[in-house]
Amino acid sequence: MNALSRVCLVAVVAALSQSANAESLRCSGGIVAEGDSRLSVLYKCGQPVVADNYCAPVYYDGALEPIPTPYASLLVPCQQVEEWIYDRGTGNLTAMVRIHSGVVQSITYARAPR
Repeated sequence: MNALSRVCLVAVVAALSQSANAESLRCSGGIVAEGDSRLSVLYKCGQPVVADNYCAPVYYDGALEPIPTPYASLLVPCQQVEEWIYDRGTGNLTAMVRIHSGVVQSITYARAPR
């Protein structure tokens, strides 16, 4: 196997492993995936058991520190994030759907929140 074939193989494996991280949520109205709209989630899954929204901090481009609060509130608006929890029934983990700017950003599974 030559070097070019190895590089191509590594690139394909890396691409497949990244797409495998995306989660989806099966509901009675269909399957919800990352990139779906907020309305699509409501249509397919109905109202969540618990819903919360908060203002996520805004970060400098390329920095690990958020913009300080006094400046963030005056100059840069916060980013509205919603988190919806769906109870999937006995024996199943609960699903948390994180929505940012009206679009599903992530779907994670965990035990019921305490």
